[in-house]
Amino acid sequence: MELTDYRERFPILRDTTYLINHSLSAMPAAAEERVLEYARTWSTRGIRAWAEGWWEMPITVGDQVGRIIGAPPGSTVMHQNVAIAEAVVLSCFRPTDPRRNRVVYEEGNFPSVRYLYQAQPDLEVAVVPDDAAIVEAIDERTLLVPITHVLFKTAEIQEVEAIVRRAHEVGAHVKWLCGGPGNGWLYVRPDLAAALEPTFTGWQAHARPFAFEPELEYASGAARFLTGTPNVPALYAATAGYDLIEEIGVERIRANSLRQTQLLIDLLEAAGFEVGSPRDPARRGGTVTVRTPEFEAVHRELAERQILCDFRPDAGIRLGPHYFNTDEELRYAAAQIAEIVESGAYERYLGAAARF
Repeated sequence: MELTDYRERFPILRDTTYLINHSLSAMPAAAEERVLEYARTWSTRGIRAWAEGWWEMPITVGDQVGRIIGAPPGSTVMHQNVAIAEAVVLSCFRPTDPRRNRVVYEEGNFPSVRYLYQAQPDLEVAVVPDDAAIVEAIDERTLLVPITHVLFKTAEIQEVEAIVRRAHEVGAHVKWLCGGPGNGWLYVRPDLAAALEPTFTGWQAHARPFAFEPELEYASGAARFLTGTPNVPALYAATAGYDLIEEIGVERIRANSLRQTQLLIDLLEAAGFEVGSPRDPARRGGTVTVRTPEFEAVHRELAERQILCDFRPDAGIRLGPHYFNTDEELRYAAAQIAEIVESGAYERYLGAAARF
């Protein structure tokens, strides 16, 4: 199948130019069926559903994510969001030595990560400008290095290998988490899992949760990094998108993403706009950030024209094509941005702001 043949599986594409896939991808029609399946299961099976698959879903759906990212079975678990997964990992590393209590991350890290570490009174947080500075800042005082593989404002891919290599040299630990709406995921290297004991935990992390024992005994593998009762309907909804990724293949999606983001960069620069995303394909994620005059208002006008994207302060408009987008849609979006700026159509929205 051609990638654009998958368009028919995404209802919103019939009415919009959907370029906000970096934030919330277009919903596959199958996701609605999965949520209905959840409702029908609850309706007909009731409490029995827990023993018929619901309880294991953080692991079984995690295994599907694991296949996508190349992780072995039983090493990836699902959480409600990245903040919870980050907090679970952080709870494994409470500093016991005041000489090793530093956390180092880049200033482009996502706010949930930054806020979590800022709120820890026993940690010293070092914020540096970029990935090269992370490597330089890691030393024997460093406990944790939470990194963002792809920076959310610029879509710049970080040099993860150099960071990990330096952290391991000094005995620090590196964390990278990712997720979607109600579906954050956490991978823990199997040989490391048994050595970690999270203090942010819950009954699903127990070795025998339904024994309701008074004392904690950690489950084996990644299950010990679970917390309380899982978010079952979100897990149902997520699998439809994961199925498509497995069907198409990550490499094919990535190759198309690089081609289309380059097309967007060429179109936007030809129109005279400043592009903030990396030109080097090896350092560019799936999003193109473009600066326009009054980009908040331009974004609002684009939405009125059914071109869905977003913006971030101090960065600009973010355009994130996915495998189902056509090149014609990208040309259309770039032309509309140019027309909106040239005509001043955005001026009616000056002073307005959007939440997403």
